[in-house]
Amino acid sequence: MNILSLKTEKIIEEESLKVKLQSGKKLRVKFGADPTKPDLHLGHAVVLRVLKEFQQEGHTIIFLLGDFTARIGDPSGRDKTREPLSEAQIKENAKTYLDQVGKILDPKLCEIRRNSEWYEKMDLPKILEVLSKATLAQVIEREDFKKRLEAGADIGLHEVIYPVMQGYDSVELKADVEVGGQDQLLNMLMGRDIQKKYGYTPQDIITVPLLIGTDGKRKMSKSYGNYI
Repeated sequence: MNILSLKTEKIIEEESLKVKLQSGKKLRVKFGADPTKPDLHLGHAVVLRVLKEFQQEGHTIIFLLGDFTARIGDPSGRDKTREPLSEAQIKENAKTYLDQVGKILDPKLCEIRRNSEWYEKMDLPKILEVLSKATLAQVIEREDFKKRLEAGADIGLHEVIYPVMQGYDSVELKADVEVGGQDQLLNMLMGRDIQKKYGYTPQDIITVPLLIGTDGKRKMSKSYGNYI
């Protein structure tokens, strides 16, 4: 199957991705998940099926466990700050992830990474360097933050830097492509921007449609508890 013919929500940049696919180069294709709950869900399976096509074409799938960013919590689509998780909770939650990914992908052909590999080693000057690659305007233009500000709800500074940290993951992983749900688009675009500022060719992005959760109202999400 042609990867570009798959049912996706959006491809950024399609022409760039086409050139990469036709180059014969083995691409590094990133997919990340924060282990905030002990399971992946059916919504992730949609992403994994796209990744399967890349894997069958001989490309390298990088499955990133966001064990460090899980301590912050992705603010995407949230109307309030997440409850913090301990390292022990995150480690316990992550135990099932590789087994579940292995139901669709061949784990032996995946590159399994954890973003604690670089974030736990960072000193303050390096952290400030990474944060300097983004602007506050980029972050607060997000719809979820706008709604919270309008409602007078608090936004933690740790939440503000989350998209920058997820974006920097793409620098460390040297990602050529990132695949994720449509709700992750702004985080993935941040990855493109930060890669460019570090002098790398920006990753192309593939987003997939979001599944409706078991409540019939909101997206299927670990946070909402409406997942299968």
